[in-house]
Amino acid sequence: MLWTGNFMRYFLARTVSVYGDAMLVVASALAVGHLYGATGVGLVLAAYTVPFLASILFGGVFADRIGARPLMLGADVVRLLAQSAVAVAFFTGTPHLWLLIVCSAVSGISAAAFQPGVNGIMPLVTDDLHRANATIKIATSIAQLLGPATAGLLFGFLGAAPLYAADAATFAVSGLCLAGLRLRGTPAATGSSPLRDLVEGWHGFRSRTWIWSVILVWIVYGVLLFGPLIPLGSVLISGRLGAPAYGWTESGLAAGAIVGGLLALRLRPGRPLAAGAVAMFGYGLLPLAIALHAGLPVLLGAAAVNGAAWSFWSVMWQTSVQTNVPPSMLNRITSYEVFGSDGSLPIGQALAGPVAALVGAEAVLGSSVAVSVLGCVALLLIPAVRGLRRAAPRSVPDQSLSTQTQ
Repeated sequence: MLWTGNFMRYFLARTVSVYGDAMLVVASALAVGHLYGATGVGLVLAAYTVPFLASILFGGVFADRIGARPLMLGADVVRLLAQSAVAVAFFTGTPHLWLLIVCSAVSGISAAAFQPGVNGIMPLVTDDLHRANATIKIATSIAQLLGPATAGLLFGFLGAAPLYAADAATFAVSGLCLAGLRLRGTPAATGSSPLRDLVEGWHGFRSRTWIWSVILVWIVYGVLLFGPLIPLGSVLISGRLGAPAYGWTESGLAAGAIVGGLLALRLRPGRPLAAGAVAMFGYGLLPLAIALHAGLPVLLGAAAVNGAAWSFWSVMWQTSVQTNVPPSMLNRITSYEVFGSDGSLPIGQALAGPVAALVGAEAVLGSSVAVSVLGCVALLLIPAVRGLRRAAPRSVPDQSLSTQTQ
């Protein structure tokens, strides 16, 4: 049974948390940009990203040592306080840039504490991981669609202070849902120190070829595909078709992600990563359409396929990790996965502009298409990835035997 009390609470926590994250990006762009321009926005966003990447590995270590739920709950409390501080600063006047940077950095560190537990806590709330991942993916895709729109409306009609207050409220709701979970204690990491736990997590990550092979491809994607797509895509689409066209493209991505989640909900391939890699061939259609200056209808179709491919892959990947990694090491391996996947993205974003100035944005995105295809081919050629089979579901610990919380 999927919709148990624990799963419903976790489902709501994840959905509301993603909704808040989606609002936070727009809040930074609109509210900070209005006061301090593009430089201020860049500093605030960098203040979030750098501490996040610097802390994510230790987030996995401590999630394995003390449990995912208390760490995620603490992260929500800290983000609630940080966003509330910014809201109060806007309500009472004009916040200093240093305050915005500090609160952004605190939020980044808190996100690093929260993120590893996203995988680690799932096996504790459901025994149908595939269906649960697909269901949450659909809900979070809707949240990612509505979050930016809500942020834009709040800023336009009410200003920055209510926007940050609403964002803070999402972390309060997430925290309350996590606090309501009733879970049996999970195995603690056996290392004698956090540093040793970190090393053991690395050995666990390195020993699983199917994991590090995928992350290696994703590192290349971050520099050459994911990184250039957002800054160059937004410039080319807005410059040619206008800013509303870029907004519609983002909506197409979200709509496609919902469809991809629905497909993943119905399909349970015996070789999930092979199926996901085949789906990812569709990801390159969006940079291809942008590079070829396609019209809006074609662009929207390409965006929908892009979003569906990514969503389907995400469900296959998350389920594979959750069912093939021992629970005692799941949070640490997830932290290495997130560090590798996200760590190269800022490099690609930073290089996209200068390289495009030399060879043209269309040439960069055309190269991204080739990289996208080659990456999928590489995944299918790696035996450990291609041959990974769907694991038997794990049973959720019997929560009726104990009221002990994690």
